[in-house]
Amino acid sequence: MPHKAGFVNIIGNPNVGKSTLMNAFVGERLSIITSKAQTTRHRILGIVNGEDFQVILSDTPGIIKPAYALQESMMDFVSSAFEDADVLLYMVEIGERELKDEAFFSKIKHSKIPVLVLLNKIDKANEELLSEALKHWQNKVPNAEIFAIAALENFGVKEVFNRIIELLPESPPFYPKDQLTDKPERFFVNEIIREKILLHYKKEIPYSVEVETEEFFEEEKIIRIRSVIFVERETQKGIIIGHKGKAIKRVGVEARQDLEKFFGKQVHLALVVKVNKNWRNNDRQLKRFGYN
Repeated sequence: MPHKAGFVNIIGNPNVGKSTLMNAFVGERLSIITSKAQTTRHRILGIVNGEDFQVILSDTPGIIKPAYALQESMMDFVSSAFEDADVLLYMVEIGERELKDEAFFSKIKHSKIPVLVLLNKIDKANEELLSEALKHWQNKVPNAEIFAIAALENFGVKEVFNRIIELLPESPPFYPKDQLTDKPERFFVNEIIREKILLHYKKEIPYSVEVETEEFFEEEKIIRIRSVIFVERETQKGIIIGHKGKAIKRVGVEARQDLEKFFGKQVHLALVVKVNKNWRNNDRQLKRFGYN
């Protein structure tokens, strides 16, 4: 049997469940998940290997109208997803009517590669709503195949994955067969810490934060990690730390627990908070954090 391999890129508006689907496909928690928009900032690859296939999945940031340089860089990751895709997954949810960017939507409708529209969160809809949504998207994207799924419940995910494999071109694998992602270990440390900040802080704070892991030492029985949480203003630093350090302690405890599950080993995590003024609009700082 010939070997198949290719890039399958997932795009959509914020909060449609792209990261949940990615993790369901890969069987590992590679993409962080919260109810807040803009949880995903980078383009993350997850690699699924079979005997005769390699699916390289790409989770991209939710499509938004950029308000500052960081968000422009995030949308560049989405644009790049159109360039190398062998199959495009356009994810929507019940009640959604359009993509937030007309140019991206036009690319989807005129795509020369296979497009699968995944109608997510169908467990939240009745039969009438589902039927209406299916018709709407069949009319809106006539070049696409439509699948109704509930990614969080793992409903319909296997059917979509099987169809992806059918659509992949014949090709040798692009990555070693034991590789799970293109990102280094420190990236996942940063993301897990950032996820806890998204979960526990309100308003602008989570969007003003970037995390950088300065030290990652793996010993036989323990991994020792030192990570810096960067904020844009001194007042934000105080909020992150919290009264008597309680807020930062909660982030550290929860992140450490997740990191121990992720790495399958005991973790010692030290967190430091520093001010990096206006980093979201500073090209040099954005490059340092891997955005352009």
